[in-house]
Amino acid sequence: MDKCYLESVEMLTPGNSADAGLDLWSRSDVQTCTSWNAPIIWEGMFNPRLYDQIHRDEGSSVALTVFAIGRYLDAYLEAFLNSSENHFMVSLPVSYYVFTDTPEKVPNIKLAPDRRLTVMKVERHTRWQDISMMRMKAISDLIESDIRLHSTHVFCFDVDQVFTGRFGPEALGDTVALLHAHYYHLPEMLFTYDRNPKSKAFMKTGDFYYHAAVFGGSWKSVKALTEACYKSIMEDKKHNVEALWHDESHLNRYFWLHKPSRVLSPEYCWDTSIGYRTDIRVQRLLWAPKNYYQLRTS
Repeated sequence: MDKCYLESVEMLTPGNSADAGLDLWSRSDVQTCTSWNAPIIWEGMFNPRLYDQIHRDEGSSVALTVFAIGRYLDAYLEAFLNSSENHFMVSLPVSYYVFTDTPEKVPNIKLAPDRRLTVMKVERHTRWQDISMMRMKAISDLIESDIRLHSTHVFCFDVDQVFTGRFGPEALGDTVALLHAHYYHLPEMLFTYDRNPKSKAFMKTGDFYYHAAVFGGSWKSVKALTEACYKSIMEDKKHNVEALWHDESHLNRYFWLHKPSRVLSPEYCWDTSIGYRTDIRVQRLLWAPKNYYQLRTS
């Protein structure tokens, strides 16, 4: 049995006051905390009403950033935003920030009270890899100019996903990372870290393999993360180096050096192509099917 299973909740790294109610013993089939005592959030570990109430009382509010460039806007953005209205932090104020090269095409979404949407125009890069990597600077700049004035927390998402279940305040923490659905049950030797020693994303070893489709935390922590990743990306560019999985490789390096205070299980971003797994009791966010764009435009 993993030693994390034997630790009491009092040993957890402080995240928020609701964490006192986390039940690490409720999921003996999975790892429920890290070696540095950060909780790994799975269905059955927490009381959702408790998290909703405590974060409302504490005045928590969340900024959600998403990039919808080129065909990704037409294919995914409307479904992403509509599903978010049904499932993402529904008990808290939410500010959406949509980065796009075509602001006029952003759909008109009916928002609940205490939720707003801001469209940010950005340059369209020729390669999706550049879009992916440059989002780190865009997010950092936006936190400094706007988000820090309105929100206590920030979550950053890829747009080609759909919310299908509760994604609530139990996911909030100082720094929040997501276990990659394709790697969480595999040995470390199969993790696809960047193995090029010339890259700032280089890793010989690590703790987990994290997915860049979802990351977040307090606005201060996300600003520090995005600034650090952007700096590493630009250092690589100076030396004509590109990390294996681009910003995701840099994100994994950052979380290895700066341990996340909260880790989300793959329930918070699942890929149905993996097939059935008994430890995935709830699918809260799904990657969109690969042919989704063709279906929308055919």
